[in-house]
Parts: sequence; C-alpha cells; structure tokens
Amino acid sequence: MKTQVCIIGAGPAGLMLGHLLRAEGLDCVVLERATGDYVLGRIRAGVLEAGTAGIMAGLGLDARLKDEGLVHDGFNLADGERLIRIDIAELTGKHVAVYGQTELTRDLMGACGERGLEVVYEAADVALHDIESDAPYVTYVKGEQQHRIDCRFIVGCDGFHGPSRKAIPAAAGRAYEKVYPFGWLGILADVPPCNHELIYANHERGFALASMRSEARSRYYVDVPLTDRIEDWPDERLWDELAIRLGPEAAAHMTRGPALEKSVAPLRSFVFAPMRHGSLLLCGDAAHIVPPTGAKGLNLAASDVFYASRALAAFFKNNDADAIAGYSDKALARVWKSERFSWSLTKLMHRFPDDGPFERAMQVAELDYIALSEAARMSIAENYVGLPI
Repeated sequence: MKTQVCIIGAGPAGLMLGHLLRAEGLDCVVLERATGDYVLGRIRAGVLEAGTAGIMAGLGLDARLKDEGLVHDGFNLADGERLIRIDIAELTGKHVAVYGQTELTRDLMGACGERGLEVVYEAADVALHDIESDAPYVTYVKGEQQHRIDCRFIVGCDGFHGPSRKAIPAAAGRAYEKVYPFGWLGILADVPPCNHELIYANHERGFALASMRSEARSRYYVDVPLTDRIEDWPDERLWDELAIRLGPEAAAHMTRGPALEKSVAPLRSFVFAPMRHGSLLLCGDAAHIVPPTGAKGLNLAASDVFYASRALAAFFKNNDADAIAGYSDKALARVWKSERFSWSLTKLMHRFPDDGPFERAMQVAELDYIALSEAARMSIAENYVGLPI
C-alpha cells in the first residue's frame, strides 16, 4: 500500500490529524494496535480548551460537543475553607467545555467512513523503517500476514509507550523528565457533581479534584503515595477522604455512589525534543506528558496535530520543506508553556513529601496573591483556557 502520510495511533490525536489531512485533500492511513472498542473504552481527560473545540468546529464534527458539552466559565482553587474562583470568561472572553475524551474520539471515529479516512485496527508489531530517508515505510502484522505501507511521512500519535519515539536514535534527541512522588487515585461514578465547576483543592491531608463528565456523571481524584493500591481504597473510604479534602461546602453537595471505574495514575512531566526526525513527526503523548493538573494533555495533542497538518499541507501543496523543518520548534514553543503551567499548578496545589513549613508558607502566599490580584487570576485564566494555537 502507498499513501502520503502514515499515522501511527488511532486515539484522538491520530484520528484528528487524519481528518485534518483529509480536509486538505491529502491521502493518509491510520494504524492502531488495539480494537476500536478498546480505544473507546479508555477513560481520559474531559476539559477542552477553546482552541481544541475550534478545531472540531472547523472539521464540522462539533454537533454533539455543542449539544452535550458543558460550558464552563470558570474553575476554583480551594485551600482549607477558602474558595478562589478563576472567572475565565470575564478575564479572557472565552470558556472551556467539559466533554469526555471518549466522546471526542467517538465523534472522530464515526466520521471516518464518510470522509474517506482509512483506519486499520488490530495492527500488531508496528515497525518504522528508513525514517531518515525521503521514502520511509511502516510494517505491521494483521491476520497473521505482514503488511507494508510506503509513504512520504510518518506521524507518531501512538502515546508514551508506542514505537514511534523509540525509532529515533538516542543521540538524535533529548528527554526532559520529572517524576512526581505521588499518583492520582480517580473514581468515576454516575452521580451529579458537587459543584457546577471544577474544584482543585489543597488540603493538609493532600490534593483533591472534583470534576465531571456530564451533569449525571462525576470524576473525583485524590493524590496518594505511589505504593498505594486500588484495593487499599474501597469506595466508602475514598468518598470519606474526598469530603474531608474538598471542604465542608463541597461535601454538603456531594452525592456518593458505586465506582464505575477506579484507577491510580502516576504523575510525570516529560518532553522529548526535537519532535521531528527526518520523515517522522511526533504528536501528543509520543512527544510529551503533562500532569493532569490543568487538563493540558489532550489539548496539547490537538495543537500538535493542527501544526503538523498545516506543515504537511504546505509540503504537499507548495513543496514547502521549511514548514516541515519548522514543525518541531513551533509545537515545542506551546508545549513548554503548557508544561510550565501544569507543573506550577501541581506545585501549588499538592503537598510534597519533602516540603516543610517554608514551602507551605509559599503556597499560602501564592494563593493569597491569586485571591487578591486580578493580574494573577488573568495569568491563570489565559493558560487554563488555552494559549493561542
């Protein structure tokens, strides 16, 4: 098989890139190691920046997002009994939308047939070849037969553990990483949220987050040591802990229910640079990971594929090699700013094991400054709603 672009990974990044390329009239094929049902079963982020919603609107795939997404004009930082609201609508004139990654993926997946986007599921043993040449190719196994796709470019949207980044020689790039000393224990339950906006809470017992997927489905988190297991946290214990950490006002409006899903996710900040090597471009988690604080992961993937689609369109339509050469620097400029925001919000809202009285005093001073300074709230709001793409 021959195509212009081979995309590795059919999560939201890979599918979004595929649709952006098809909208430009470019040929592409998407390879995915798992089944479509497995991809839709992943429970991930649910807050969309204005720019990500704009990409879906530009593709004409935002009908359900507009009908079912929850428009949020702000969010809250809690410290003890104090609740600091960040009014992003008033401060920026924009808003975010709560709309689950599963639903976004469903929208992208459902439009593949009518828009001519070919997706090969259950593609095993995917391998990238000759990525430093102008004629790379990808091999994979399906139905006990090996297949080959010849292309001009490969785009890795295959996550942190996928084969794309691993295909780049170690000497050709650099990894920047910070591993945090805790994870987020999350619970998903079919109960109404305790607040109509997100609450990020810094409590002496640890961090907590009150979030939602819809008006009838809630997502809550607490930070826990990496040694904790899900079995250590039966539902009742987790609800009790959430009520303490989120504070009495949120607890008074909290509805408890059985967990639909419960998991512990370790936190890390990671960036691989450059995000291009030869004929291979990296997008999303293949190139960077952010802590979930601030909800930047999916939104960064969306900006990556937007930049990649523009670069690839310029190359194929105008023979503009400079656009491809400039992809990594353009994407990384936004990546590092989002990494900074997620890192700073994580530092502000979590109690780290090695922190002492000084570090806690600095958190209190920072939260005081945010509460009293419109300029501080403006900075947080413009980063939360999403920097320009």
